[in-house]
Formats: sequence, structure tokens, C-alpha cells
Amino acid sequence: MNPIIMTMIITTIILGTLIVLTSSHWFMVWIGFEMNMIAIIPMLMKNHSPRSTEASTKYFMTQATASMILMLAIIINLMYSGQWTINNVTNPTASILMTLALTMKLGLSPFHFWVPEVTQGIPLSSGLILLTWQKIAPLSVLYQIFPSINTEMLLSFSLLSVFVGGWGGLNQTQLRKIMAYSSIAHMGWMMSITLYNPTLMLLNLIIYIILTTSTFMLLMYTSSTTTLSLSHTWNKSPLIATLILTTMLSLGGLPPLTGFIPKWMIIQELTKNNSLIMPTIMAMLSLLNLFFYMRLAYSTSLTMFPTANNTKMKWQHENTMQIPLMAPMITISTLTLPLTPLFITLY
Repeated sequence: MNPIIMTMIITTIILGTLIVLTSSHWFMVWIGFEMNMIAIIPMLMKNHSPRSTEASTKYFMTQATASMILMLAIIINLMYSGQWTINNVTNPTASILMTLALTMKLGLSPFHFWVPEVTQGIPLSSGLILLTWQKIAPLSVLYQIFPSINTEMLLSFSLLSVFVGGWGGLNQTQLRKIMAYSSIAHMGWMMSITLYNPTLMLLNLIIYIILTTSTFMLLMYTSSTTTLSLSHTWNKSPLIATLILTTMLSLGGLPPLTGFIPKWMIIQELTKNNSLIMPTIMAMLSLLNLFFYMRLAYSTSLTMFPTANNTKMKWQHENTMQIPLMAPMITISTLTLPLTPLFITLY
């Protein structure tokens, strides 16, 4: 892609999200979403193929539908309140429709079907943007309107998302689909705490973005997209394979890695608010995520796959790909659990 065009596209994506973050007027929020959606489509179609075209079309149709429902909710709210202010959602119908639209944009279950399909059909770099940056704008709107959100609906969606995120990844061999189901599960954890402590949701989002970015950096470095290609990484570079599996286990929330911090704090906050059944079910369902990450760890590092030569290490050309900030990102993704008391005092 032409560097000038790429710069324009990335600038528009960033600008669209910033407009959503800084606006207090519903129409400007909607325009920010639309700018962001239109600019991300060429990023998804960087590799021209029928599969990427299909993924981009699915993404466009889903996001356009969500934007339409959001505009309907905004107009209904305008009719009843006479205001375009983002914090003033008074009508119950508008509240339900806004919750539906924003959960559809985030890919929460039962509107999750587009997430694995789109992620699987696009390059790893575009998948990184889709699963991290694209979550910021809808979550910021939910953060601003959380007193007006339909509580029962959001909690049902969050519990269902944790279940689907764990169950859907069990039989997957494609790493991008596994990351997509992981994203669905993490969104469920974030939504469950939004109603009780929105600041904790922001902490969870930051940790999730760091973990996902680190994992995608390593996958791009090794050009791994399937379990089979990941298993060959162990023969080529054991250190990189170990780092990939460590960050994935951190994504699954295994103590004593960084990914355990948000789960620990969310369970603590939910129990403080006399919600016992929900955190118990969510903690049990998160074992499904850990299971398929452990399956990856077993198939790649604990078993030696047949190799074409007799040596344990596979001959290879020197990897010349330079990914900036990979080392500090991996360190933050795995070793920040001792900072939990600091996070508790901050939030």
C-alpha cells in the first residue's frame, strides 16, 4: 500500500476514535464511529484476496447495522428529552437500543459471530488493530452512559460472552480465531464490571490491549497463523515459542502472570457488591480459556513434532523483521502482578 495512503488511513482511524472520546454531542459521536469504520475497511483488505474481501464485507455490514441502531436510539432519546447530550439518556427504549448497538460493535455474544470470521480473514497486523484499537471508542461511550445502561441485558451478555469466548476456542487450530474468541471472553469480563466500577473496566482494557499487542507482535515476528506453524517455531527458536506461550497463558489469566490482575480485581469487586453466583460462574468458565491455551502449550513445546532433518534445531535464515518495543511489552505482559496493590489504590 502507498505510504501516503496508509498514513491518511491510520490518521483517519485515530481521528475517528478521538472524536468519539472527546465529544459530548451524540451526532459527533456517531460521525466518529462512521469515520473509524470507513477508514478501517482498506486496512482489513491490505492483502487482496476473496477471503479478505469477505471479511471486510462482514465487518462493514455488522458495523453499519450497529450504527443504524445507535442512530435510531439517539433519535428516540432526542424526541423524549429534546437534547443531544451524551450523558442524558432517559428513555428505556433508547437505553436498550444503545446497549444493543454498542455490544454489537464490541462483538459481545450473542452478536459475536462476526469477530472470529473477520479476524481469520485479515492479516495479523490488521487483526491487532481490530481487536485492540477498535474496542476503545464503543467502551468509552459505555463508560459515559453507564448509569443509563440496561443492567439485566448487559450482565446477561457479559456472562454469555465469557461462556462463548471459552467454548468457541476449544476446537480451533487457527491462532487468529483463538485470539478472536479470547477477545470475546475479555469483553465479557469488562462488561460485567462496568455497572459496578467503570474505572476497573478501563484498567482491564489497558491490560487486555497490552497482552493482545504482545501476542500479536510475537505471532507477526514468527509468521505463525496455525497451531502447526506455531509448533515448528519450537524447532527454530525455542525462546520465542516460550514467550508466545507465556503471553497466551497470561491472556488466559493464569497466576502469577499479569493477566490474572483484572480477573482477581473484578471477582473481588463483584463479591463486594454481594454478587456471588456471577463471579463464580465466570471464574469456572475462564478455565475453558486456560484449557485451549494449555493445549497450545502442550502441542508446541511439550511434544517434539517430526522434523525433516535429524537435528533438533531447524536451519533457517536470520529473521530480519524488526518489531519495536517487543521486549518491554512482553515484560509488562508477564511480570506486573506484584504491582496489583498499586492498581487497587489507584482505582
